[in-house]
Amino acid sequence: MDLRLGNRTLHVYDVGEGVPVFWHHGTPNLGLPPEPLFRPGVRWISYDRPGYGTSTPVPGRTVASAATDVAHIADELGISTFAVVGHSGGGPHALACAALLGDRVTGVVAAASMAPFDAPGLDPFAGMIASGQASLRAAMAGRAEKERYETSGVEYDPEFTETDLAALRGPWSFFDKVVPPALANGPGPLIDDDIAYVTPWGFDTASISVPILLLHGARDGIAPVSYAHWLAARIPGAELRVTAEDGHISVLNHAPAALDWLLG
Repeated sequence: MDLRLGNRTLHVYDVGEGVPVFWHHGTPNLGLPPEPLFRPGVRWISYDRPGYGTSTPVPGRTVASAATDVAHIADELGISTFAVVGHSGGGPHALACAALLGDRVTGVVAAASMAPFDAPGLDPFAGMIASGQASLRAAMAGRAEKERYETSGVEYDPEFTETDLAALRGPWSFFDKVVPPALANGPGPLIDDDIAYVTPWGFDTASISVPILLLHGARDGIAPVSYAHWLAARIPGAELRVTAEDGHISVLNHAPAALDWLLG
């Protein structure tokens, strides 16, 4: 469905019945709920972030703005409390809900999440693949440079691990549905995402008081595992599960167990 928010639209997905769980997608993805995690008793709610699909672009949006969008969607659907799951670039947006929506959020799973680029004591590029560094350094240089970079014909190489490739051939072939069409309208939403990641997020992770589970693969070169260690040290009471052989995608093989944790 399309939800009107003032002069803009958010495209919202609402699948299943049961405990409401919001899904925050990565970059660049559409917001379709994660089919490999569908199960009885779970109602998946998600949306295309501004600029993706038919959601209206909002240049200059922050990570924190996701909490406002989620609150509007929950209100429209008559949902008072809900859990949240985010993967990759969806991780920061899930954490925004935890920080800013208070008692409405019962718990959060953030898989392969990024950490704030202004995080004290963290080198955001340590352990990151070369193409990821180039893309995010362009975002740090400002919108004009990021637009130049994304329209220069450069190709992003995710350098997926063998475990990632196996996951993409298996249940997480789901990404074939959400990645190719995500940039149908051009690189604008990816640019908005990346600039949001490398600029202040709009909340302090130390203020989070809801239960948090961080999933991360030790071989992740897209969002290095140092991000998860920093978040775990910064978020009071956060639980960290690092799997030694996993990368950026294969860590999601552990998402069903994380969903058990979340629903419990």
